Amino acid sequence: MEFLKLSLEGLDEFLGYFGLCIVFVALFLAIYVRVTPYREIALIREGNSAAAASLSGALIGFVLPLASAVEHSVNAYDLAIWATIALVVQLLVYGAARLVLPGIGRDIPAGKVASGIFLAALSVGAGILSAASMSY
Repeated sequence: MEFLKLSLEGLDEFLGYFGLCIVFVALFLAIYVRVTPYREIALIREGNSAAAASLSGALIGFVLPLASAVEHSVNAYDLAIWATIALVVQLLVYGAARLVLPGIGRDIPAGKVASGIFLAALSVGAGILSAASMSY
């Protein structure tokens, strides 16, 4: 039983960080779906693959640096700062995508999968770079 006690020693920290991450993911999704001019969840429920790809890419693009922040943060405040930075990066990626493809706000609701995949790739790419940059 001693091995079990040793194995579960960090359970409190795990639950704290995991719970905080769930809050940040929910916050990210709530903000992101309000920033975009279309309603991703409703579109996904209707079977819109472009919306599913773009929102999934943004979510993965946020979670990657969030995971890096968990690994490198020294406390919950530090995690919160870097999670906020990761959130802002994803919002900037969406803004940049709108500059490159001005019609993306119409294309995704119209189900143009290429636009959704492009936005997803930008989001994941930015997330990977953000995560790598958080190796302070």
